[in-house]
Amino acid sequence: MSATDLDAIGKKIIRVLQSDGKILMGDLADKVGLSASPTARRVRLLEDAGIIKGYTAVIDQDAVGLPISAFVSIRLERQVEQNLERFAAAVSAWPEVVDCYLMTGQRDYLMRIVPRDLQAYDHFLTTKLARLEGIASIETSLALRQVKRSEVLPIG
Repeated sequence: MSATDLDAIGKKIIRVLQSDGKILMGDLADKVGLSASPTARRVRLLEDAGIIKGYTAVIDQDAVGLPISAFVSIRLERQVEQNLERFAAAVSAWPEVVDCYLMTGQRDYLMRIVPRDLQAYDHFLTTKLARLEGIASIETSLALRQVKRSEVLPIG
């Protein structure tokens, strides 16, 4: 099954699960208009196809003592395979990096870092990121306030 194979019921299942990943199968079935058994089969197919990758809890950063989000733009010296692979391998090992994207435009990467505090970010920057070979520039912006956060994709 691929994204192009999604019918109206598959899309409805995804929309409901994005809003409530803990919903009981019977309740999900009621919401999508099927009985529990075919609904469970559909969910399994979506999981097996990799459309549903997993189920997670959304955590409030402030509530767990991580109030800072640093958005970091990286420009590499050269965007060649060796530098891209080195950067991706390093970022994958750093737990402070919660999002990282290869970008078009002026910068090569955009990352969201969630440090314990500003001192922890400074330590991350000086002992990890700035020491990585192949980086030409690093630019950091700190978020003042989160205006919107959503993991819900606009499924048609």
